[in-house]
Amino acid sequence: MEIHDPRQPSQFHGLRGLRGLRGLPGLRGLPRPRTRRTALLLTLTGAVGIGGAVVLVGALPHGDHPSPARPGTLATTAPAGSPGATPSPGAPGIGDPLLPLDGNGGYTVSRYTLAFDWRAPRTRFDASTTISASATQALSRFDLDFAGNTLHSVTVDDVPAKTTRDGDELVVTPAKPIPQGGAFTVRVTYTADPTQRRHRGDAIGDYGWVPTPDGTVLYPQPDGAKMIFPANDHPSLRAPVTFLITTPPGVSAVANGRLVERAPRPDGRVLWTYDSEQPVAAQLVQMAIGKFTFVESTGPHGLPVRDAVPGDLVNGTKGYRSLTPEHLAWLEQRLGPYPFRRYGVLVGDTDLPVALESQSLSLVPKGDLQGDRVDAERDLVHELTHQWTGDSVAIRRWSDLWLSEGHARFYERLYSEAHGGDSIESAMRAAYEQHDQWRHDEGAPAEPRTEAALFKQVRYDGSALVLYALREKVGEGTFEKIERSWVTKYQGRVAGTQDFVALASEAAGEDLKPFLTPWLYGDRTPPMPGHPDW
Repeated sequence: MEIHDPRQPSQFHGLRGLRGLRGLPGLRGLPRPRTRRTALLLTLTGAVGIGGAVVLVGALPHGDHPSPARPGTLATTAPAGSPGATPSPGAPGIGDPLLPLDGNGGYTVSRYTLAFDWRAPRTRFDASTTISASATQALSRFDLDFAGNTLHSVTVDDVPAKTTRDGDELVVTPAKPIPQGGAFTVRVTYTADPTQRRHRGDAIGDYGWVPTPDGTVLYPQPDGAKMIFPANDHPSLRAPVTFLITTPPGVSAVANGRLVERAPRPDGRVLWTYDSEQPVAAQLVQMAIGKFTFVESTGPHGLPVRDAVPGDLVNGTKGYRSLTPEHLAWLEQRLGPYPFRRYGVLVGDTDLPVALESQSLSLVPKGDLQGDRVDAERDLVHELTHQWTGDSVAIRRWSDLWLSEGHARFYERLYSEAHGGDSIESAMRAAYEQHDQWRHDEGAPAEPRTEAALFKQVRYDGSALVLYALREKVGEGTFEKIERSWVTKYQGRVAGTQDFVALASEAAGEDLKPFLTPWLYGDRTPPMPGHPDW
């Protein structure tokens, strides 16, 4: 996420589970699998569009970018145990020290299918989420992260389930226990409220649904996906997503990944089917609706680039949006091949001073693209960097956020230095002078004091400072080796702070733990290598 304070622009930037979909308005006519085995087979091969199956995996159509060497994987694996174990409740969270109820225990998700029957701006509408999952223990019941919205029904394998709501937890008790290792499908129908938002006191501010004049964009970070759809919501937990979005005529929909089909309905409405192509964390899911113009171009190596822009903002944002191929090429020189099959910028018709690294489709507010070029490029490079660090290489727990935001800020500063902005040395010296105070107020870069301190400035310039110190310690050549090794080894995987320390040590050929530990966890900022005057 890039944060941008307009008052201080240079300082603070910061199908599987197809059963039951026929009942959703706008989606009637989808074939219903006759057996569970058939449903699972259909899930593995495609998503259903109008009139039949649409293959989502396999050979790519002409013009698609090749898959990365290491495709995304789920973040958890089933523990060993007896398939005949006594059923017990799945944990209501995965136990992250900062947000212990984020995510859920007892199962892994293999696909989300999100169906939205959009009607009009700021107007509630029918929605359903179908979750294909596998039990990692024998389950008597399990939780979903789900906040707000009017719940209508929940089924497990087409059989009604009992539910209770406990804060942001939706507790589901299936009619029959689910055996360990068993595949199951959950379908939740509800009324979605596109005005529902929450507020944080850090850089994020408002998050959840973000209304626009003619539709909506999403801002789920850090744990706002539960306001949009029932989920297993933690940054380390990822699954592919199929989007089935029905809109009025003249209104477009855009989401992560590839547009599979745009199918007019007999009533004049339009069904848009998107596939995320690779697993995505709930906080990085994007689904936007509005009167968009789609602007297509090509990045390095034929990478498809597609921007989604409100019609009246196309010309006013073109100058900076057109720089994306240059930004991609610059980052590929430092981090290696772009890790996804496509990219694009979603221009948000909103005054919120935040951008978001939605996977393969970065959300950038219009104001970020209509001002100073140096600031605009910092924002664009920041969110693009996240595609490598934060999206492809996911964080293991929330205290590892410095790895995501610190890398994005570091490369944003490095790019800006070469393109008209302040030098990275001056920016890092300014951060160094404030770092002790940040540590005192917000915790060290890898040790936030509370979840409320997550998206404070120490996670941005303060964390970039750690990377700058590492570069000063080992030299630019070794630092570049560390960075390429990091995004290559953990592409499509989950990694944390200790993984980074170990990899950096291996790449540098020396034990860097004694050096990095006080930078990441200490109460005071260590001396900066090579800068005794700081």
